[in-house]
Amino acid sequence: MGILHKAAQYRAYKEGVVHATLNPKGPGSVRIHLIPPKWRLFSNAPYVMILNGYYILPLGYSWAILLGSFIGEVNKFEGEPIDEKHMEQIMDRAAARTRRVYYVKEEELRADLQEILTMLYGVARGEEPSGDIEPLSLREYARNMTAPHRMDLMISSMLDEGGNWNCSLKCRNCYAAGQPAAGGKELSTQEWYEIIDRCRRAGICQLTFTGGEPTMRSDLAELVRHARWFVTRLNTNGAMLTGELCEALYEASLDSVQIPLYSGDAGIHNRLVGAELPGSTGNWEKTAAGLENALKAGLNVSVNTPLCRENMDYIRTLAFLNRAGVRYVTCSGLIETGKAESGDSQLTVEEMNSLLREAIAFCSQHGMELSFTSPGRADKKVLEELGIAVPMCGACLSNMAVAPDGSVVPCQSWLGEGAALGNMRKDSWKKIWNHPSCKAIREMSEEEALYCPLRREKTAEGKEALISGKPMRTEKKKTIISGKAV
Repeated sequence: MGILHKAAQYRAYKEGVVHATLNPKGPGSVRIHLIPPKWRLFSNAPYVMILNGYYILPLGYSWAILLGSFIGEVNKFEGEPIDEKHMEQIMDRAAARTRRVYYVKEEELRADLQEILTMLYGVARGEEPSGDIEPLSLREYARNMTAPHRMDLMISSMLDEGGNWNCSLKCRNCYAAGQPAAGGKELSTQEWYEIIDRCRRAGICQLTFTGGEPTMRSDLAELVRHARWFVTRLNTNGAMLTGELCEALYEASLDSVQIPLYSGDAGIHNRLVGAELPGSTGNWEKTAAGLENALKAGLNVSVNTPLCRENMDYIRTLAFLNRAGVRYVTCSGLIETGKAESGDSQLTVEEMNSLLREAIAFCSQHGMELSFTSPGRADKKVLEELGIAVPMCGACLSNMAVAPDGSVVPCQSWLGEGAALGNMRKDSWKKIWNHPSCKAIREMSEEEALYCPLRREKTAEGKEALISGKPMRTEKKKTIISGKAV
């Protein structure tokens, strides 16, 4: 690589992550985050592009420079509408800018840029991308990363300062219940603004607003609006999703919302979300209304169902969601922390395999898309047979979390004593990312990452053993390697 190329690579590393949103109001919105690798003089590690906070696309260096030039020209419009004439000008200027580094004819660079954009719009629409495609393992790429791709912000506490329950529901298998890092005094709006800004400077490109129950905060829409640079997601029980709030979240550019529904049967759902909690009457109806409000407001909605012994009639739930107009569904086993630590309600691998076979058949028939997010809770071969991405642990790699007091933990479920890796309000990001525990978790092998580190099982001697993993969706992703002209 020549000196001009190395100089451009170093400038990109110092600039950090660059972002642009194309067609923001959709349909087919394209959110691009271009992430440079950690700077090393003699390294030619690829860039990584995150598309819509979901697809992980490694880019050959030359295409990354070209795309970065394009993003720079797009951002000069500062959110103003871009018509066809302006787009032609943007592409011309991007090609000219790239030619300062690569001595390639501008018409060839422009053709490459058109190919990139066609591919991006296609992937955003769910199409198979053209071009050179290979799998990317984040574990192999980890040494080139300086931050996870997603940070979960626990903006509301499970317990208040006095130790009282502080969530609108009291789910029977709540993974955060009783966990030290899940409670305490909540940060102010301004304090969360500062953490969001620090996440941007660290190069994190996706934020998930969660809790506790994030809709209990009156400033939720303001926090989402402050995070417009990111791909933003909301995890909520849905019971407080009024039409007004959903419209405010849409206007704040929230990218998607995930709502848990335990069952299409109101009685089963209510029992699992804590029907004994005062004021909890009609929880199923409240969640169903929140789901309807989110869909009506135009939000991108997915529904998650944690599967256990009490709600094994998953097809009934899928049928209700299909009638409601939900396309994207997720299911999981129970996260064995908090109230679910005993594992009494946990399904066996064989039972989960059977449920997933039935669910895939139903979803295929009704045009729904199903994901599974529990590492080790279903047979890997069965998942591959069904065409379901095999979940892997992403703790300290693809995702981390900020607890209600600003502490950073390996993932949103890792909230026990001693879990904190540092604090976003006090410690440098470099110190947090390079914490010995953070590095050790990140260096798990692919085989270890197939299981959740929070999962405890009995050894042959009858002793509890901590084994590895937590969900990461890196396998079988569509990835772009290089352009044709450069």
